[in-house]
Amino acid sequence: MKYAIISDIHNNFEALTNVLSACRLHRVEQIYCAGDIVGYAANPIECLQLVRETNIMCVAGNHDWAVCGRLDAMYFNEWGKVGIEYTRNNLSLSDFEFLANLELSYANPDLVIVHGTLNQPEAFQYLDDITKVPDTCSLMKAPVCFVGHTHEPKIYIKKGNNIYYSDVLDVEMKDDAQYIINVGSVGQPRDGNPLASFCVYDSVDRSVTIHRIPYDIQAAQEKIIAAGLPEYVAHRLSLGQ
Repeated sequence: MKYAIISDIHNNFEALTNVLSACRLHRVEQIYCAGDIVGYAANPIECLQLVRETNIMCVAGNHDWAVCGRLDAMYFNEWGKVGIEYTRNNLSLSDFEFLANLELSYANPDLVIVHGTLNQPEAFQYLDDITKVPDTCSLMKAPVCFVGHTHEPKIYIKKGNNIYYSDVLDVEMKDDAQYIINVGSVGQPRDGNPLASFCVYDSVDRSVTIHRIPYDIQAAQEKIIAAGLPEYVAHRLSLGQ
C-alpha cells in the first residue's frame, strides 16, 4: 500500500492544499497525520475542514490537545500560546470534539505513528537525537514509525545494537532494521528550508521518500499578519525556522 504521512500543519492552509495535491499526484491510497493540525498560523477552520473531508487519519499533537484543553498551554512559548488562543476562538464545537478525540498513537502491520515518542507519548517529547531512538524502537509493532514535532525531516535507523541517522531522505528499508522517520512539517519547517515537507511510504516496495514542495508563503504570511498574530510567526515561514 502507498501511504502519505504528513505532520505539523499548524493552520497553514496554503501549504496543506499544495501537499495534498502532491499526494494525489503520487497516487497515495491513505494519508496519515502525525499531529499538530492547529496552532500558530491563521486558518484553523479551513485546515480542520480539509483534513476531515479528506479522511486523513490523525494522531494528537501537543497543539491539538492544548487547543481542546487536554494539555496545559502554560508550557508553550509565547508564540505558541497566542496561536492556541487564536485557534480556540475560531473553532466550532465539532472541531473541538474532533481534536479532543484524537488518540496519541496509531499502529497497523505496516507502520506506527506518534507525534513525539512512543514511550510516554502524552509527554510530547522531542525525538531529536539517537539516544532517544531505542525506547521508541522497543515499543514499535511495525518495522517503521513516523513522527513529527521537531519540524525537521530526518531518518533514524536501528540495526542490531547500532543506531545512526541518514542525511539522505530516500531509503529502501531492510528486513533486519527498524526505522523512525521524522516527516518534517507541512506548515512550519524549521530545518532552514521553507518548502513544505511530507513523506511517501510504499509498504510493498519498502521505500520511504521525504518530499519538499513550494507553496504560496506570501499568502500565508499576509493572513497571519491580517489576523493580528505575531509577525515573527509570519517571518519565520520564509526562513524555514
